[in-house]
Amino acid sequence: MPKKYDVEFKARAVRLVRDHLEDYGSVTAASTAVGDQLGVSRESLRRWVAQAEVDDGARPGVSTAEIEEIRRLRAENKRLSEANSILRAASIFFASVPD
Repeated sequence: MPKKYDVEFKARAVRLVRDHLEDYGSVTAASTAVGDQLGVSRESLRRWVAQAEVDDGARPGVSTAEIEEIRRLRAENKRLSEANSILRAASIFFASVPD
């Protein structure tokens, strides 16, 4: 099961990778070094840095805010679809009941 890291921890880890980027020459190498110190896998840290670049506008992609909005809209869509199916079933039931 994946570990959950809080937002402050992720931001601090991304900042450390960015600060040490000149020392290591690549995001992967810096992520490996910083990840060893913090107990985070290299790949997780590298993905956090990539997402931070997207959020900052330095890299193309879907920002964290947009991802959260999409999740919220999908959940709302699911809830509304379930409500519609319940209403549809109820209307079919009441339409078939004789007066």
